[in-house]
Amino acid sequence: MSKTILIVEDEQAIADGIAYALRTDGFAPRHVMLGAQALAALRPAAGEAAEMPVLVVLDVGLPDMSGLEVCRRLRQFSEVPVIFLTARSDEIDRIVGLEIGADDYVTKPFSPRELVARIRVILRRAGATQVPREAGMTIAATARMASVAPARFELRALEARVLFHGQPLDLTRYEYLLLKTLLEHPGHVLSRAQLMERVWSGAPDTLERTVDAHVKSLRAKLRAIDAQQEPIQTHRGLGYSLAGA
Repeated sequence: MSKTILIVEDEQAIADGIAYALRTDGFAPRHVMLGAQALAALRPAAGEAAEMPVLVVLDVGLPDMSGLEVCRRLRQFSEVPVIFLTARSDEIDRIVGLEIGADDYVTKPFSPRELVARIRVILRRAGATQVPREAGMTIAATARMASVAPARFELRALEARVLFHGQPLDLTRYEYLLLKTLLEHPGHVLSRAQLMERVWSGAPDTLERTVDAHVKSLRAKLRAIDAQQEPIQTHRGLGYSLAGA
């Protein structure tokens, strides 16, 4: 049976593009336009467990309530993975979205194929399982609870330092900011564009390939302390993430 993906988007053209990409990739898209409809569709009583969506693509700007509010209410009874769609460029909005329980976000305009690839990454990580909070935590919830900075790292933000296996890393300003960003979102796949926005926001002329160069340099410094581990993971065509402990 195809896994159902709930699309919560009030712009029909955008929803149609996402639905087409999902169907092409073997998913079963379901579309609603309002936050209230989404919450009703995701409650356990809305249908059999096998028919419940395994992931929600949630627009932040909905007619009846914000996507942020939908996510807050959803987290009261479900840990189904959520990807935000947002037209906002303000980093604070994106950080708030992640802090209230979203798994990822995509900024409009975006490629539906990239969105589907992100969905697959999240479902692989979460196990594509959903149960109501009352019945117990999902794999996604367990993963999110475990998504604290791995014990081998110690982030000392007030000192602008990171320790790896108890040893301080000699980092440049941008290496530190890049590693700090990954540590603050363990398990999340962050694209080059997202990392550029968060780390190089004050350097608008910097190229995206700069991210790759800094990841390479960070890896070399981490290997100098522990050659057996590769904490920074590459997700081809998507971006980078920090592996769990």
